[in-house]
Amino acid sequence: MENLIARVIAEYKGAYKVKIEDKEYLVRVTGEKMFNARSREEYPSVGDFVELDESKALILNILPRKTIIKRKYNNRNEVQVIATNIDVAFIVESINDDFSLNRFERYFAIAKDGGVKPVIILNKIDLISEEELLLKVAQIKERFKDIDIIKVSTVSKIGLEVLRNYIEKGKTYCFLGSSGVGKSSLINELLNRKQIKTNTISSYKDRGKHTTTSRQMYFLEEGGIVIDNPGMREIGMAETKKGIDDFFEKISLLAKDCKYNDCSHTSEKGCRVLLALENGELDKEQYSNYLNLKKEEEYFEMNKYEKREKDRRFGKLVKRVKKDLKNL
Repeated sequence: MENLIARVIAEYKGAYKVKIEDKEYLVRVTGEKMFNARSREEYPSVGDFVELDESKALILNILPRKTIIKRKYNNRNEVQVIATNIDVAFIVESINDDFSLNRFERYFAIAKDGGVKPVIILNKIDLISEEELLLKVAQIKERFKDIDIIKVSTVSKIGLEVLRNYIEKGKTYCFLGSSGVGKSSLINELLNRKQIKTNTISSYKDRGKHTTTSRQMYFLEEGGIVIDNPGMREIGMAETKKGIDDFFEKISLLAKDCKYNDCSHTSEKGCRVLLALENGELDKEQYSNYLNLKKEEEYFEMNKYEKREKDRRFGKLVKRVKKDLKNL
């Protein structure tokens, strides 16, 4: 029987749900693929297109990924793939205490690094006045140029039609954000039914009670595809050097005029970035966030190199032991 191409639409512990046209299957990864995988990145993720052995309910191979969103998610410097083959990442923040320009910047960096277009969704706008909302939007536009902003409320229904019209047929959209910002509620509105379970919120004004525990893909009647994700407390930087440089384009361009090629932009004489900071050409908070993200990315790279060296030394030890055993 000829192998089929399916798309991963949900990820569970040790199993995946895949979809081929109108059929869905619960499948696993082959033992060989699990054994040969060098990291979690080589396992299937929601959004992946995979080669499937239908008769054995096994995933044989993962097709090349067009785009990817990933992050560092624990102290062991492991990478977590959030979703793949995404066209747009909806970065959702509620307009109340969750609102943070620095957090937006982190999400933008991992989206840009994976080739994904970031778009801001400001949720729960019914909680503030029109004047306050305009001020928040002005802050965003001053800090981030050319970023689309969608303002919504699942209570007043404001902006839901704008969000619906933004989603194009055949494209895939991933909802990202902290717990309780309303990602699942927004997707339920798009689906026109309460398909995703959401708990009654203890205080809508503060934080919703988050219930999404696994990644899941949903298909809208209009033809768009959306992915719900568990809330993320931290957005750790993982191999995002290009994403950081691309998103902080102004700083990257200024850095080209620094006196030293390896300038850290922290204390060097002749640093064009520091000069821009001194004369008000560069935003202080954005500069500070840039340094923090670069520091995280460099720390991740350093630890990844150390891990590779450790694995290399262990591999040489195994070969030597095998050779010694053969000579016995």
